[in-house]
Order: sequence, then structure tokens, then C-alpha cells
Amino acid sequence: MTAWRWATRRGTRGGSGPHWVDLWRVADRVGRSDRPVQRRGRYVPESVNHPARMLPAIAAHAIAAYTQPGDLVLDPMCGIGTTLVEAVHAGRDAFGVEYEPQWSNIADANIRHAHDQGASGRASVIRGDATRLMSLVPKALTGQVALVVNPPPYGPTVHGLVRPGEHGVVKYDDRYNDGEDKGNLAYRDLTGLADGFAQILAGCATLLRPGGAVVVTARPWRKRGELVDLPSAVIAAGLRAGLVPTERCVALLAAIRHGQLVARPPFFQLQQVRKARSSGVPMHLIAHEDVLIFTKTRISAEDGSGVVA
Repeated sequence: MTAWRWATRRGTRGGSGPHWVDLWRVADRVGRSDRPVQRRGRYVPESVNHPARMLPAIAAHAIAAYTQPGDLVLDPMCGIGTTLVEAVHAGRDAFGVEYEPQWSNIADANIRHAHDQGASGRASVIRGDATRLMSLVPKALTGQVALVVNPPPYGPTVHGLVRPGEHGVVKYDDRYNDGEDKGNLAYRDLTGLADGFAQILAGCATLLRPGGAVVVTARPWRKRGELVDLPSAVIAAGLRAGLVPTERCVALLAAIRHGQLVARPPFFQLQQVRKARSSGVPMHLIAHEDVLIFTKTRISAEDGSGVVA
């Protein structure tokens, strides 16, 4: 995986020069839709049923950039285990937490499948609510985690699969369960999501070792025409959890061909944008996700001030 760097003209705090941003090219294979290609043969077929699957290349890039072989990786909302699978294939150990048994069972199957393919790392899944992370994880792991990869759930607004039906296109697999159990963060409004996410990040900060990193992917979306600024909410949640934002990168969800971006939207997003434009709403296809990197603070013994660990 190659990370490009590109300059913006926003400048830095110290002056007006260009500000460099890391660009992660995670969905850029010629002539093919990269989402299914990245999972084909590497994950069990049932993985496609999850409504919010992270691109494996995002997890793989974060693991390569922020860890070394043998390090410990955590995903506190691991879903079908994408982070765990990519970690064990890279020779790292990993564990995840998943609220819903349906997805944790698939995560277990994906880990077994990775080991059948020769992955050398160890991984496990804990069933439970990640907002109570420290009540689920052994205390011996405090300060041992090198990397947390933690994409927040977007909910049915932006996820799901489609198929042709008798009366047009039908959306399915766009919810985390049957809709009865609202314990999943995906069913909360933005304020509730940010509060729950801050609780999760606080637990992650306790488990993180000095010099460790928390990587969160997030993007804004529209709900009833209004922009939902999830990246800003994530940064605020991280600050409340005692974490310090240190980098803001771009995970490019489009291809680059002859110097131009070629969007690779899922069908539902494309349909949503077309409907919005036809009604006069100036929506655009999503071409990237923000990648927000945090570290934690520690208290200086000399003066009690907070410094970056």
C-alpha cells in the first residue's frame, strides 16, 4: 500500500506555507471494483451481510504504518473482524469487541479462515458493549495496545446492499440487527453517538501503550438534506476521552486515472446523489474518508501538565 503526500494551501499554525496531508490510496485497482476484490478469498462469504464493512486496505495500511510485527492491535467495534484479519495476516496479535453475536460469529470464522491461509498472528473476539470496554478486557492488557482501529458506525442512512425487485431496486442488509435491539451505537443520533464513542475512546486510551495510536475513519453524510459532520464529532469525542489529535489523513475511496479522480460509489450512494441533484440539492459523490489519528496524554510528574505520550 502506497501513501502519497499532497500539499494544500491552508498553511500551518506557524505560517502560510503548504500543509502536507497523507493520502492513502486504498481503493485504486485498475478495471475492478476494489471493495469485493479486497475480500475475495480472504474472508468468508457471509461477511458481505454486514452493513458497514471497512475496506481491508484501510486497516492494513494503518497496521503497517503504526505497528511492528508482534504488536497488539485492538478494534473495539470489530464487526466481522476486518481489522483482526488484516492484523494476523501481518504478523500482529489482535483482539476485538463486538456487540452483536451475528457479527462476532462471522469474525470468529474470518479469523479461523485467516489461520487456515497461514496467518501467523493470534486474534480473539470479546462479546459485549464497547462503551464498557474496561469491564470486558483483562486488566493485564492495560498499556499494552500499540494501535486501535476504530471506525464509528454510520447506521442505515449510508450503508446497505441493493438488488432488483418487482417494483424497482430494493435495499437490504442495511441494519445491524432486526431493529429491536437499539443498544448498537448506530441507532443513536449524532449526540448520542458522540457520547458513546467518547466512552469507547476513553477505554482505548487506558489500554493504549506510550507512543501508541488510535486511528478513526469517519466521513460526513446527509440526513434529510442536512450535513452530519461526523469527523468533527469524532475529534471532539477524542478530546473528551483525553486523546490528542496528531494527524488528519485522507483515505481515498476513488481511483486516480490520468490525474483525475474516478469515483467508485456503491449503488445506493449513487442513487441518493442523483435523486438529490434532480431536486436541486447540490450533493456530490463521496470520494474519501477522513482518517483521524490520536495519541494519549500523560501527566508530567514535574509540573502536572499534560504532554503527549
